[in-house]
Amino acid sequence: MHNVMKSFRETLASASNILILTGSGISAESGVPTFRGAGGFWRKYQAPSLATPEAFAANPSLVWEFYEYRRQLVSKVAPNKAHKAVADFQKRKLEEGKRVSIVTQNIDGLHQKAGASNVLELHGSLYRTRCTKCGDVVTNEKIPICEALEGKGSPDPSIMFSDIPIEELPRCSIKDCGALLRPDIIWFGEQLNSNVLKKAFELVETCDACLVIGTSAIVYPAAMFAPQIAQRNVPVGEFNIEETPATRQVQYHFKGPSSVTVTQALAP
Repeated sequence: MHNVMKSFRETLASASNILILTGSGISAESGVPTFRGAGGFWRKYQAPSLATPEAFAANPSLVWEFYEYRRQLVSKVAPNKAHKAVADFQKRKLEEGKRVSIVTQNIDGLHQKAGASNVLELHGSLYRTRCTKCGDVVTNEKIPICEALEGKGSPDPSIMFSDIPIEELPRCSIKDCGALLRPDIIWFGEQLNSNVLKKAFELVETCDACLVIGTSAIVYPAAMFAPQIAQRNVPVGEFNIEETPATRQVQYHFKGPSSVTVTQALAP
Protein backbone atom coordinates (compact mmCIF):
# COMPACT_ATOMS: atom_id res chain seq x y z
CA MET A 1 0.00 0.00 0.00
CA HIS A 2 2.85 2.34 0.88
CA ASN A 3 4.51 1.81 -2.52
CA VAL A 4 1.19 2.30 -4.33
CA MET A 5 0.58 5.58 -2.49
CA LYS A 6 4.15 6.69 -3.22
CA SER A 7 3.63 5.95 -6.91
CA PHE A 8 0.37 7.91 -7.01
CA ARG A 9 1.91 10.88 -5.20
CA GLU A 10 4.73 10.93 -7.76
CA THR A 11 2.12 10.88 -10.53
CA LEU A 12 0.36 13.90 -9.01
CA ALA A 13 3.65 15.74 -8.57
CA SER A 14 4.35 15.56 -12.30
CA ALA A 15 0.78 16.36 -13.43
CA SER A 16 -0.21 19.87 -14.41
CA ASN A 17 -3.97 19.60 -15.02
CA ILE A 18 -5.59 17.53 -12.27
CA LEU A 19 -9.29 16.70 -11.98
CA ILE A 20 -10.84 15.84 -8.62
CA LEU A 21 -14.29 14.26 -8.83
CA THR A 22 -16.18 13.89 -5.55
CA GLY A 23 -19.39 12.23 -4.39
CA SER A 24 -21.36 11.85 -1.18
CA GLY A 25 -18.70 9.66 0.45
CA ILE A 26 -16.40 12.63 1.03
CA SER A 27 -19.11 14.43 3.02
CA ALA A 28 -20.40 11.40 4.93
CA GLU A 29 -17.58 11.79 7.46
CA SER A 30 -18.80 15.32 8.16
CA GLY A 31 -22.21 13.92 9.09
CA VAL A 32 -24.06 14.55 5.83
CA PRO A 33 -26.40 11.58 5.12
CA THR A 34 -25.82 9.87 1.78
CA PHE A 35 -29.55 8.96 1.55
CA ARG A 36 -28.59 5.69 -0.10
CA GLY A 37 -29.21 2.32 1.54
CA ALA A 38 -31.05 1.43 4.73
CA GLY A 39 -30.59 4.80 6.43
CA GLY A 40 -31.92 6.83 3.53
CA PHE A 41 -35.24 7.78 5.02
CA TRP A 42 -36.78 11.11 6.03
CA ARG A 43 -39.97 10.61 8.01
CA LYS A 44 -41.65 7.65 6.28
CA TYR A 45 -40.32 8.59 2.86
CA GLN A 46 -37.33 7.22 1.05
CA ALA A 47 -35.37 10.40 0.47
CA PRO A 48 -34.90 9.93 -3.32
CA SER A 49 -38.69 9.72 -3.75
CA LEU A 50 -38.92 13.38 -2.69
CA ALA A 51 -36.16 14.50 -5.07
CA THR A 52 -38.33 14.45 -8.19
CA PRO A 53 -40.30 17.02 -10.19
CA GLU A 54 -43.39 14.85 -9.68
CA ALA A 55 -43.07 14.98 -5.87
CA PHE A 56 -42.70 18.76 -6.00
CA ALA A 57 -45.72 19.16 -8.29
CA ALA A 58 -47.82 16.92 -6.02
CA ASN A 59 -46.80 18.50 -2.70
CA PRO A 60 -44.34 21.43 -2.80
CA SER A 61 -44.88 21.98 0.93
CA LEU A 62 -43.59 18.49 1.77
CA VAL A 63 -40.59 18.78 -0.55
CA TRP A 64 -39.67 22.20 0.83
CA GLU A 65 -39.84 20.80 4.39
CA PHE A 66 -37.45 18.02 3.34
CA TYR A 67 -35.00 20.51 1.85
CA GLU A 68 -35.33 22.84 4.83
CA TYR A 69 -34.29 19.85 6.98
CA ARG A 70 -31.28 19.23 4.72
CA ARG A 71 -30.30 22.92 4.70
CA GLN A 72 -30.47 23.05 8.51
CA LEU A 73 -28.43 19.86 8.86
CA VAL A 74 -25.71 20.83 6.37
CA SER A 75 -25.39 24.37 7.74
CA LYS A 76 -24.29 22.89 11.08
CA VAL A 77 -21.59 20.54 9.80
CA ALA A 78 -17.99 21.40 9.01
CA PRO A 79 -15.69 20.32 6.19
CA ASN A 80 -13.56 17.33 7.20
CA LYS A 81 -9.87 16.60 6.63
CA ALA A 82 -10.50 15.36 3.09
CA HIS A 83 -12.29 18.58 2.05
CA LYS A 84 -9.46 20.62 3.57
CA ALA A 85 -6.78 18.47 1.90
CA VAL A 86 -8.44 19.04 -1.50
CA ALA A 87 -8.69 22.81 -0.96
CA ASP A 88 -5.09 23.11 0.27
CA PHE A 89 -3.81 20.96 -2.61
CA GLN A 90 -5.67 23.12 -5.13
CA LYS A 91 -4.19 26.28 -3.65
CA ARG A 92 -0.63 24.88 -3.62
CA LYS A 93 -0.82 23.69 -7.21
CA LEU A 94 -2.23 27.03 -8.33
CA GLU A 95 0.81 28.74 -6.80
CA GLU A 96 2.98 26.35 -8.85
CA GLY A 97 1.19 27.45 -12.02
CA LYS A 98 -0.75 24.20 -12.28
CA ARG A 99 -4.48 23.56 -12.45
CA VAL A 100 -6.73 21.59 -10.09
CA SER A 101 -10.40 21.41 -11.08
CA ILE A 102 -13.06 20.13 -8.67
CA VAL A 103 -16.24 18.55 -10.02
CA THR A 104 -18.69 17.42 -7.35
CA GLN A 105 -21.96 15.52 -7.28
CA ASN A 106 -22.59 17.00 -3.83
CA ILE A 107 -24.99 19.85 -3.12
CA ASP A 108 -23.68 20.68 0.37
CA GLY A 109 -21.15 23.44 -0.39
CA LEU A 110 -18.52 21.86 1.91
CA HIS A 111 -15.72 22.17 -0.67
CA GLN A 112 -16.30 25.91 -0.78
CA LYS A 113 -16.48 26.08 3.04
CA ALA A 114 -13.08 24.40 3.14
CA GLY A 115 -11.65 27.10 0.88
CA ALA A 116 -11.79 25.47 -2.56
CA SER A 117 -12.47 27.67 -5.58
CA ASN A 118 -14.11 27.14 -8.97
CA VAL A 119 -16.10 24.12 -7.81
CA LEU A 120 -18.31 22.74 -10.57
CA GLU A 121 -21.53 21.46 -8.97
CA LEU A 122 -23.05 18.82 -11.25
CA HIS A 123 -26.29 18.43 -9.28
CA GLY A 124 -26.87 21.99 -8.05
CA SER A 125 -26.78 23.43 -4.55
CA LEU A 126 -28.87 23.42 -1.39
CA TYR A 127 -28.12 27.12 -1.13
CA ARG A 128 -29.60 28.22 -4.45
CA THR A 129 -33.20 28.55 -5.58
CA ARG A 130 -34.68 28.56 -9.07
CA CYS A 131 -37.95 30.21 -10.06
CA THR A 132 -40.47 27.76 -11.52
CA LYS A 133 -41.74 30.47 -13.88
CA CYS A 134 -38.96 32.85 -14.95
CA GLY A 135 -36.02 30.52 -14.19
CA ASP A 136 -34.09 33.09 -12.13
CA VAL A 137 -31.40 31.43 -9.98
CA VAL A 138 -30.45 33.07 -6.67
CA THR A 139 -28.06 32.14 -3.84
CA ASN A 140 -29.96 31.96 -0.54
CA GLU A 141 -28.29 30.79 2.68
CA LYS A 142 -31.06 32.00 5.01
CA ILE A 143 -32.35 29.43 7.48
CA PRO A 144 -35.26 29.11 7.53
CA ILE A 145 -35.56 30.10 3.92
CA CYS A 146 -38.98 31.66 4.63
CA GLU A 147 -41.14 32.35 7.70
CA ALA A 148 -43.56 29.51 7.00
CA LEU A 149 -40.71 26.98 7.23
CA GLU A 150 -39.61 28.18 10.68
CA GLY A 151 -39.43 25.10 12.93
CA LYS A 152 -40.39 22.80 10.05
CA GLY A 153 -38.53 19.87 8.49
CA SER A 154 -38.38 17.56 11.51
CA PRO A 155 -37.51 14.00 10.41
CA ASP A 156 -40.00 12.62 12.98
CA PRO A 157 -41.79 9.73 11.17
CA SER A 158 -44.99 10.39 13.14
CA ILE A 159 -45.48 13.65 11.20
CA MET A 160 -47.68 12.40 8.39
CA PHE A 161 -48.36 15.45 6.26
CA SER A 162 -47.26 18.95 5.29
CA ASP A 163 -49.80 21.58 4.39
CA ILE A 164 -48.07 24.97 4.23
CA PRO A 165 -50.14 27.10 1.82
CA ILE A 166 -48.36 27.40 -1.51
CA GLU A 167 -48.41 31.21 -1.35
CA GLU A 168 -46.37 31.06 1.89
CA LEU A 169 -43.60 28.91 0.42
CA PRO A 170 -40.48 30.60 -1.05
CA ARG A 171 -41.45 32.97 -3.86
CA CYS A 172 -39.52 34.73 -6.64
CA SER A 173 -38.42 38.25 -5.70
CA ILE A 174 -38.29 39.54 -9.28
CA LYS A 175 -40.80 42.29 -9.87
CA ASP A 176 -43.95 41.16 -11.66
CA CYS A 177 -43.07 37.48 -11.17
CA GLY A 178 -43.52 36.26 -7.57
CA ALA A 179 -43.88 32.63 -8.69
CA LEU A 180 -43.05 29.58 -6.57
CA LEU A 181 -39.36 28.84 -6.07
CA ARG A 182 -37.82 25.37 -6.03
CA PRO A 183 -34.39 24.20 -4.87
CA ASP A 184 -31.82 24.66 -7.65
CA ILE A 185 -31.04 20.96 -7.65
CA ILE A 186 -31.06 18.42 -10.47
CA TRP A 187 -33.74 15.96 -9.40
CA PHE A 188 -34.15 12.35 -10.50
CA GLY A 189 -35.54 12.31 -14.01
CA GLU A 190 -34.12 15.75 -14.90
CA GLN A 191 -31.31 16.58 -17.31
CA LEU A 192 -28.10 18.12 -16.01
CA ASN A 193 -27.49 21.76 -16.88
CA SER A 194 -25.99 21.65 -20.39
CA ASN A 195 -23.34 24.33 -19.66
CA VAL A 196 -22.21 22.55 -16.49
CA LEU A 197 -22.07 19.22 -18.30
CA LYS A 198 -20.08 20.72 -21.18
CA LYS A 199 -17.50 22.12 -18.74
CA ALA A 200 -17.27 18.76 -16.95
CA PHE A 201 -16.65 16.88 -20.21
CA GLU A 202 -13.95 19.39 -21.18
CA LEU A 203 -12.18 18.69 -17.86
CA VAL A 204 -12.55 14.93 -18.37
CA GLU A 205 -11.01 15.21 -21.84
CA THR A 206 -8.07 17.45 -20.88
CA CYS A 207 -6.88 16.36 -17.41
CA ASP A 208 -3.57 14.51 -17.03
CA ALA A 209 -4.37 12.96 -13.62
CA CYS A 210 -7.61 12.32 -11.73
CA LEU A 211 -8.84 11.55 -8.22
CA VAL A 212 -12.29 10.05 -7.72
CA ILE A 213 -13.34 10.44 -4.09
CA GLY A 214 -16.38 8.93 -2.38
CA THR A 215 -18.51 8.23 -5.43
CA SER A 216 -20.67 5.15 -5.91
CA ALA A 217 -19.83 5.13 -9.64
CA ILE A 218 -23.45 4.29 -10.45
CA VAL A 219 -24.99 7.77 -10.96
CA TYR A 220 -24.66 8.90 -14.57
CA PRO A 221 -23.17 10.78 -16.27
CA ALA A 222 -20.50 11.15 -13.54
CA ALA A 223 -20.13 7.35 -13.34
CA MET A 224 -18.52 7.28 -16.78
CA PHE A 225 -15.97 10.04 -16.13
CA ALA A 226 -13.29 7.88 -14.46
CA PRO A 227 -13.48 5.04 -17.03
CA GLN A 228 -13.30 7.59 -19.87
CA ILE A 229 -10.20 9.18 -18.35
CA ALA A 230 -8.59 5.78 -17.74
CA GLN A 231 -9.22 4.82 -21.38
CA ARG A 232 -6.95 7.73 -22.36
CA ASN A 233 -4.20 6.05 -20.27
CA VAL A 234 -4.41 8.90 -17.77
CA PRO A 235 -3.71 7.78 -14.18
CA VAL A 236 -6.85 7.69 -12.01
CA GLY A 237 -6.88 7.13 -8.25
CA GLU A 238 -10.14 5.96 -6.66
CA PHE A 239 -10.66 6.68 -2.95
CA ASN A 240 -13.57 4.87 -1.33
CA ILE A 241 -14.58 2.72 1.62
CA GLU A 242 -15.57 -0.07 -0.78
CA GLU A 243 -15.03 -1.18 -4.34
CA THR A 244 -17.28 0.26 -7.08
CA PRO A 245 -18.01 -0.55 -10.73
CA ALA A 246 -15.09 1.79 -11.62
CA THR A 247 -12.49 0.07 -9.41
CA ARG A 248 -11.24 -2.44 -11.98
CA GLN A 249 -11.01 0.19 -14.69
CA VAL A 250 -8.68 2.60 -12.89
CA GLN A 251 -4.97 2.36 -12.11
CA TYR A 252 -5.05 3.07 -8.38
CA HIS A 253 -7.55 2.15 -5.67
CA PHE A 254 -7.26 3.31 -2.05
CA LYS A 255 -9.72 1.70 0.35
CA GLY A 256 -10.63 3.42 3.59
CA PRO A 257 -12.02 6.70 4.97
CA SER A 258 -11.24 9.59 2.63
CA SER A 259 -10.16 11.72 5.59
CA VAL A 260 -7.22 9.30 5.89
CA THR A 261 -6.42 8.19 2.33
CA VAL A 262 -7.02 11.52 0.56
CA THR A 263 -5.08 13.40 3.22
CA GLN A 264 -2.10 11.07 2.65
CA ALA A 265 -2.30 11.38 -1.13
CA LEU A 266 -2.53 15.18 -1.17
CA ALA A 267 -0.18 16.05 1.68
CA PRO A 268 2.66 18.49 0.82
